[in-house]
Amino acid sequence: MTDTRPISVVVADDHPIFRSGLRQLVEDSPLLEFVGEAADGQQAIELCFHRQPDVVLMDIHMPGTNGITATRRILADLPSTGILMLTMLEDDTSIFAALRAGARGYVVKGSGPDDIIRAITAVAAGQALLGATAAARIASFLQPDVRNPAHPFPSLSPRERDILDLMAAGKLNAAIADALALSEKTVRNNVSNIFTKLQVTTRSDAIVKARRAGLGEHATPSGDDGHPGRHRADPPNAEHA
Repeated sequence: MTDTRPISVVVADDHPIFRSGLRQLVEDSPLLEFVGEAADGQQAIELCFHRQPDVVLMDIHMPGTNGITATRRILADLPSTGILMLTMLEDDTSIFAALRAGARGYVVKGSGPDDIIRAITAVAAGQALLGATAAARIASFLQPDVRNPAHPFPSLSPRERDILDLMAAGKLNAAIADALALSEKTVRNNVSNIFTKLQVTTRSDAIVKARRAGLGEHATPSGDDGHPGRHRADPPNAEHA
């Protein structure tokens, strides 16, 4: 920011108590101006189009339209708006999905008030800002891992690897599309490519191969029959591609 006016801020989070705390934090700072709050992504989109804030504190997972989709839609019409992702999640998928959607910053909800205010002012100034955890994960992703230099499936593209990892974690196509900010059609096409490259014909076979290679570390435990990836909420044949 080059002028002296307060930085206008919108808060988007589906938890009322946390949203109230963020509002109080913004209102108490002489550097910031609170201009509205939203409980879901669609409300955030509409509010931003109306108020055109400098910065949006955006939660990733909200009912209906999530923060990733809301970020893409807001920036399509208001590219100068700074989106600061503020979330409990610190996993690689969330970090990269947020950055791909155009977010300038990513700060976990456990950050202190001063850290959040500094992040808001940095994003408002056009800077890209990541919390220490997110920065370390990105650095790790960009640097060769001498302990495990080769991916178990080197023929897969980075996107296909992300999708396979989520498949191994028990995610269906709709959830994968949501997590990676992709269309379901794109996910289906990539799943088909994965089948071809892994030389499998079913989703369950791909999941078994992926888990044997160490993917999907946060997968839901096996069902009662002991088969990997087979549990009540996500039967292996629920989606073919």
